[in-house]
Amino acid sequence: MSERYQKGLKQLQLMNEDSYELLKKNLDDIAPDLARFVAEFPYGEIYTRKNLDLKSREIATVAALTAMGTAPLQLKSHINGALNVGCSKEEIIEVIIQMAVYAGFPAAINGIMIAKEVFENKED
Repeated sequence: MSERYQKGLKQLQLMNEDSYELLKKNLDDIAPDLARFVAEFPYGEIYTRKNLDLKSREIATVAALTAMGTAPLQLKSHINGALNVGCSKEEIIEVIIQMAVYAGFPAAINGIMIAKEVFENKED
């Protein structure tokens, strides 16, 4: 395993290890390299950069995924990750509400509904 992969796995363990393991399991039989690329590049290269902490990176990611409106599974995963690195539910809600201004109300409402599902699952 490459150093980038190892760095990525270490970041993922801090943020949302279960999500990566599920992704890896789902891709193993069709595109195992894609799971490795996810660990190596975003988590091994970008998330390990020094100028932003993990909380700030997850806030930015939740905002971007909400605004995109096309990646509900990834948004769910990153809301979990945001909670795991110190974001409060209130901060996540505010970030998603802020996206109503830039991405529209449908994107923000969809994001809030995904956040609600994540929050409810965390309480179980």
